[in-house]
Amino acid sequence: MRLVRFTAIDFETANASRSSPCAVGLAVVDDGVIVDEFYSLINPLMTFSSFNIGVHGITAGDVSDAPTFAQLWPTLESYLTQQMVVAHNASFDMGVLRHTLDAFNLAYPVMNYLCTCNISRIVWPELSNHKLNTVARKQGIQFNHHHALEDARVAAKILTAAFRTYDTAEMDIFLEKCHLSKGRINQQGYVPPRKKSKRKSRSIYL
Repeated sequence: MRLVRFTAIDFETANASRSSPCAVGLAVVDDGVIVDEFYSLINPLMTFSSFNIGVHGITAGDVSDAPTFAQLWPTLESYLTQQMVVAHNASFDMGVLRHTLDAFNLAYPVMNYLCTCNISRIVWPELSNHKLNTVARKQGIQFNHHHALEDARVAAKILTAAFRTYDTAEMDIFLEKCHLSKGRINQQGYVPPRKKSKRKSRSIYL
C-alpha cells in the first residue's frame, strides 16, 4: 500500500501581520517517508513583536542577512505548485502565503491543501484538544515546537498516521472517510477545505 505524496509547510511570523513570515519549513513525504526538506529564515522587512519573539525565538538580528520572501519564492513555488500541501492550522499558514504573495504582487501557485488540525479532530476525537503538540504527543513524536521545519515534519507525520489509522493510501478514499473536501489555491483565489455533511439514510414506507 503506497501512501500518497504530499508536502507539509509551516511559517513563523515576525508580528501579527499575515504578511510577516520570518521562517519557513517544508517536508516532502513520499510513501510515508520524508524524502526532502527545506528550511530558511526570511527577512520580513518589518518589525518584530515581543510576543512573536517569545513564541519562536527569532529576532530581527537573526534575519538581517536572510532572503526576503520574494527572493525565496522561486524555491518555495517549486515545492508547492501542483502539489497536495498540508499544514497544521492551515488557515494560518495559507493566510501567510496568500497575504505575502499579495504584498509582493506575486501570482498564487496552483495547489490543493488540507489542514491536519481539522483532520486530527476527525480521526482522534478523544483528544482534549488538537494543537500540534497534543497530537504529536498522541503519536509519540518529540520535537522543538515553533521551529518551522520541525513543525512541518510533525504535520507530515500526523497526516501519515491518519492515513494508516483509516487503513488507506488513496487520498480520495481518505477524504471520503473523513467527509472532507480538499482546499484549493489558484490564480483566481482560494477555496478552503470543507467538512461535508454525512448523507442520511432515507426510510421508505410502503
